[in-house]
Amino acid sequence: QVQLAESGGGLVQPGGSLKLSCAASGSGFSIATMGWYRQAPGKQRELVASITNGALTTYADSVKGRFTISRDNAKNTVSLQMNSLKAEDTAVYYCKVEVWSFNTRMNRWGKGTLVTVSS
Repeated sequence: QVQLAESGGGLVQPGGSLKLSCAASGSGFSIATMGWYRQAPGKQRELVASITNGALTTYADSVKGRFTISRDNAKNTVSLQMNSLKAEDTAVYYCKVEVWSFNTRMNRWGKGTLVTVSS
């Protein structure tokens, strides 16, 4: 019922910036918390940042001060501004949204977008 479309991934040099965006589409749903996760080769998927519908944010310690998460409720989008990128930020980044439909809660995941930080 709800599909997520991610964009903004790519190749960037260390110290550079990228902005990821995720748009939710469909009908008959509402969205609570939205967030970004990432998974590097051989590593577990981890929370990068999340934002509630009350605009409260949470960040992983490894990205605090460098990344900023935001949302546009009118457009059902969530973005992640990534600055001062490091090689260790290289991963597939996944958008996740907490969806409510007919009083049922579900977590919906995007298919992921690759971010590569390398010179």
